[in-house]
Amino acid sequence: MAIGRGPFAFGTDLWDPSHRFETSWILSPWALFFCRALFSLYIFTTLVFILVWYCVNGATHCTASQDEFSYFTTLTYWGLGFYFLAAATHTFTYARSGVALLDRFPRPLQALHSAFYTTIVVYPFVVTIVFWGRLYSGHWFTVAFEGWSNVSQHAMNSVFAMFEIVVARTNPPPPVHMLWLILILALYLSLAYLTDATKGFYPYDFLDPSKQHALVAAYVFGIAAGCLILFGVAWGLVWLRRYITETRLGLDGKFAHARAQQPETYIEMAKHTEPLPRESMQQGRSF
Repeated sequence: MAIGRGPFAFGTDLWDPSHRFETSWILSPWALFFCRALFSLYIFTTLVFILVWYCVNGATHCTASQDEFSYFTTLTYWGLGFYFLAAATHTFTYARSGVALLDRFPRPLQALHSAFYTTIVVYPFVVTIVFWGRLYSGHWFTVAFEGWSNVSQHAMNSVFAMFEIVVARTNPPPPVHMLWLILILALYLSLAYLTDATKGFYPYDFLDPSKQHALVAAYVFGIAAGCLILFGVAWGLVWLRRYITETRLGLDGKFAHARAQQPETYIEMAKHTEPLPRESMQQGRSF
């Protein structure tokens, strides 16, 4: 399953013939759907509760809620919520019929889903490291809400990302996705300075040139470099999980009972796009 060699290429080979985006090596499709749906529900509930809390209890009331959308933490947490919602939908349709909704999408949308996956296994770790390593004061929060909201957005986000790395059957993300990770970071940087121009504050003090001066550039390039390093770590963890579970343990995956698109397994063998699950090989012998 190749996405394409260039940043704007979507690939022409068979899309995800063994349903790696909708299956797990340890959970059934229905169990994977339940976990993803539960994560999505928790994330959206957290986000809505935070917005309502600040609107009611914030010093500037609903203006404080609006300011939340200037923070990279909040934006990536919304991204996590929407990813798990989309992933749960695709997993549900696969578990129910053997054909994922994602399989019916045009190739550009399929490629975007792959890129979406890459963002949610990289950005949460960026958020967690920057918050606890640079922004956290070292003193625990006196208000229970502050403690819960920060743990949810700055710790559990990485737990959710690790779930997708360890439990799902996805392949390592294509290296070309590094370009899009940096581009999105650059777009956020623009948003941070737009926030200062329109609302009069910087979401993060290390982006304020009046306070950090030349260190701003060091922070920007340092976070970008850290993002690429974390991409490499995520790539390595996904590769290691696939190697241990599939190559060493022979756990090819748990699939839906209704295996649609079965002829694609033979096309997959011909193209050598990825190792063929043992389950599909056994089913193939029955024809």
